[in-house]
Amino acid sequence: MSRELVIEAGRAERQYWKDLWHYRELFLILTWRDVAVQYKQTVVGILWAILRPLLTMAAFTFVFAKVAKLPSEGVAPYPLMVFAAMLPWQLFATAITGTANSLVVNSNLVSKVYFPRIIVPAATIGVAVADFVISFVLLGGMMLWYQYLPPIQFFAIVPLILLASLVALGPGLILCALNVTYRDFRIIVPFITQFGLYLSPVGFSSSIVPEKWRLLYECNPMVGVIDGFRWAVLGSIEFPQRALCISLVYAVIFLFFGIKIFRKTERTFADVI
Repeated sequence: MSRELVIEAGRAERQYWKDLWHYRELFLILTWRDVAVQYKQTVVGILWAILRPLLTMAAFTFVFAKVAKLPSEGVAPYPLMVFAAMLPWQLFATAITGTANSLVVNSNLVSKVYFPRIIVPAATIGVAVADFVISFVLLGGMMLWYQYLPPIQFFAIVPLILLASLVALGPGLILCALNVTYRDFRIIVPFITQFGLYLSPVGFSSSIVPEKWRLLYECNPMVGVIDGFRWAVLGSIEFPQRALCISLVYAVIFLFFGIKIFRKTERTFADVI
């Protein structure tokens, strides 16, 4: 069926959210394109999604378990505890980096064709989810190797994947809007993800954090996501209710302001990009 496009002052603003539904196929096309481009013309290809968390897990296990002698989560082997945390962190880091750079990478498309621009950063989440799925297969192999059976709450990883994506999308939209005008943010974003890796319980257990600092520590929204993922996959820790609530509140607040800032600056993208 053909659709009639009416060009009228202010119409795009009034029809913006309805246009998101009309352009849903574009969202799927951009998502598929980003996933295909991620692995096209690469020597390692899909194996990169496995090697990156695997090598990081090996380094963290050596530093924190062998050198620092930090404890694991319950009876879970230390490599399994680290790898289970690497998956949601990799999802977050890939999503926020891709989202922040999405409009600059797609500058030709943004400057020539009308569509709700928020589709572009939202579509980049698909690459992060694709990497997550590939790495998750390796996690299953590791659990078989260590003969570690998943607990009954294993399927809670589905809403946790969604939460990790939302935690990344909110600030990603803000960085995306700023990156169009100020290209310095291409340097800042990798620093944020690298610095945040060491502030999040990826290479260590949250149980080593003193109780007096625990609330401040849980203000990092990825603490709740990572501990929630370990609870779902390993079942060796208590359900991190407070940390997950903080992560959810963070995701909602930043998503609200992310959309608001993105929409406010969206009309200037085609001129300055």
